[in-house]
Amino acid sequence: MSTVDIIIPTYKPDISLFRLIDDLERQSLRPEHIIIMNTEEKYWDRLLSDSHENPMDKYDNIILRHVTKEEFDHGETRNQGVALSKAEFFLMMTQDAFPKDKMLVANLSKALAPDVAAAYARQYPKTDCSLAERYSRKFNYPNESIRKTQADVEKLGIKTYFCSNVCAMYRRDIYDKIGGFTHKTIFNEDMVYAGNACQKGFAICYVPEAGVIHSHNYTCAQQFHRNFDLGVSQTDHQEIFGNISSESEGKKMVGQTIQHFRHIGKSYLIPHYIVMCGFRWLGYKLGRNYKKLPKGFAIACSMNKGYWK
Repeated sequence: MSTVDIIIPTYKPDISLFRLIDDLERQSLRPEHIIIMNTEEKYWDRLLSDSHENPMDKYDNIILRHVTKEEFDHGETRNQGVALSKAEFFLMMTQDAFPKDKMLVANLSKALAPDVAAAYARQYPKTDCSLAERYSRKFNYPNESIRKTQADVEKLGIKTYFCSNVCAMYRRDIYDKIGGFTHKTIFNEDMVYAGNACQKGFAICYVPEAGVIHSHNYTCAQQFHRNFDLGVSQTDHQEIFGNISSESEGKKMVGQTIQHFRHIGKSYLIPHYIVMCGFRWLGYKLGRNYKKLPKGFAIACSMNKGYWK
């Protein structure tokens, strides 16, 4: 049986993080360690003060490290977490994703054959999820499992490199060969890693049997900022995204979502959805061309302001 550690970057965590830790401790394949990379120690101390509970008193396998907001980086902070692990596999999660059942860790670990760099889980919407976001989960996380390699780029396009650190498990030996996550990145470290792995001859697997509850109801402004950073990440990593387009996949999702609204008799949702997509598209386009923008304007557009310092 392979050993697994779980790594969770946190920022301003609330009591739900302790529920997540409980869920992970009860997995059929219990992690060797849960490594928490927390940004700003004061927020952790505040959580302990408010909850009167400390999971480190409850469990003997938790490792906690604090970084400052200035030190946090989507790629490098995760690398620092991996450096604390000696397990054969490690599972990256976010603090707002919750296992659908007790088989999450076991099902992902089964997919990590010797040539599989990473395996990511299916994401299910929360109960308060908007219909547009609910359909996007169906679009990006289908019922069928998928094994993707560089040979699939012509057929799948950018979806070949799709992988999400909301919940993705990695082989440590391949991680070491590749050199880990990119050491400075604004966003999208998971897809940069997946693209690098595929280009080096490894595979990425989607495992629908492994599920987490995770969704967001982003505003138009939040979609704009998020997609701006997505565009920046793709421009910064031409070696991965330079010869591959993501816009055709986006158009496909928009078209299918509009058809879905009509099919379920909710066409009144279409105008707002189109406006939302406009914000996404504008943010992405500006991000892809951020080098032509004044730095102050780029920072205003960005979700991750610290990246620009």
